[in-house]
Amino acid sequence: MNRTADVLLSSIGLAVTSPLIGAAAIAVKLEDGGPVLYRQRRVGKDGDEFELLKIRTMVVGAERLGSGYAVDRGDPRITRAGRLLRRLSIDELPQLWNVIVGDMSLVGPRPPLPEEVSRYEPWQRRRLSMKPGLTCLWQVSGRSEVDFDRWMALDLKYIDTWTPFLDFKILMLTVPIVLTGKGAR
Repeated sequence: MNRTADVLLSSIGLAVTSPLIGAAAIAVKLEDGGPVLYRQRRVGKDGDEFELLKIRTMVVGAERLGSGYAVDRGDPRITRAGRLLRRLSIDELPQLWNVIVGDMSLVGPRPPLPEEVSRYEPWQRRRLSMKPGLTCLWQVSGRSEVDFDRWMALDLKYIDTWTPFLDFKILMLTVPIVLTGKGAR
């Protein structure tokens, strides 16, 4: 997706979803009084790090509780509001701002965590050759139900076969998947 389309579509997306983001912010705040946004370091194009924005879905201090939990419906770190926000991918909407400021694109490989990148095999670093996206082939191919190796293969397939039409197709496939919550955790 080109930069002009990213900015235009993300701006429209933020405007259209702002009431939903506002309602989610109120729900998060009412649940435990903690911050609404969760900021996390991610790795973007060419290995540059940036701050990814999400609506917070876990209890305050979830990082200190450890990462030994499988992030799923039984994870005690996820708040009640957070379960719904995740299932409907509402927690991801602030990433439209990441697209507007140029850290991300609407479509591209999902941005990995720095600790994930530090464990990449040399061939896997090719994922960082494109700007990360809000949605991708992984998102429309099962999301959390896709294992790491398949996820990598899908990202590399996207990079190798990229066309504007592929981006459009992925965007169109993302809408029903997000609305149904298929594969979300």
